[in-house]
Amino acid sequence: MQYIYGIHAVDSLLRRAPKSVQRLWVQSGREDKRINALLELAQNQGVPVARETRKDLDAMVNGRHQGAVAETLDDPVHGDVQQANLWQEADLLRMVENKAEPVLILVLDGVTDPHNLGACMRSADAAGADAVVVPKDKSADLTPTARKVACGAAEVVPFVRVTNIARTLEALQERGVWVYGTAGEAQKTIYDNDLSGSAALVMGAEGAGMRRLTREHCDFLIKLPMAGSVSSLNVSVATGICLFEIVRQRGGEG
Repeated sequence: MQYIYGIHAVDSLLRRAPKSVQRLWVQSGREDKRINALLELAQNQGVPVARETRKDLDAMVNGRHQGAVAETLDDPVHGDVQQANLWQEADLLRMVENKAEPVLILVLDGVTDPHNLGACMRSADAAGADAVVVPKDKSADLTPTARKVACGAAEVVPFVRVTNIARTLEALQERGVWVYGTAGEAQKTIYDNDLSGSAALVMGAEGAGMRRLTREHCDFLIKLPMAGSVSSLNVSVATGICLFEIVRQRGGEG
């Protein structure tokens, strides 16, 4: 049993994968517009609804639920028809091969904090990224916390968990995708590179950065210029800046 919580996350789940929702729990006494919109959506999707006290909802989840909790049977399975944006590596490569315009892929090499993953998913959605790729091991997954922070992006942006990041990068390069890895010791900043073609942006783990093998598979290493006393930015903040520099170079369209 898994509980997805928060107005945006629950709304997106009901719209994108209603068959995965076993029941919608809403807070007793809440009759505001946002809750009523969820209730109407659940009714239209044939999802059962139950009322619970705020205290009982608090006991269900470890976070701010905003009066809405969606009960799912278990963790979504990649490739399951219930949530079409959970891709296999083959789906990712097929998309690259079939898309006429330059692709934009965000690769998170070992980001373990679900809050950071959720924020990166939200930025990826806003920037029009084609997919977010993470390793299966030593990486955050789309937990209820990540989904809450993503504000609906976790049900929309294609999310790909792969066994071997380096091998995936090689496969992308074979299909004409340039791989840009972010590293503090890089000689050039992101603003010194032409990012208008098909690109995979690789962001390293919190603190440790990219793993050695991942770094070796990058075509270019880039960095953000740091003028202050702080040596680095939070990975989700840096991700947003880098993604939108790519959007800017492509004419402002994600």
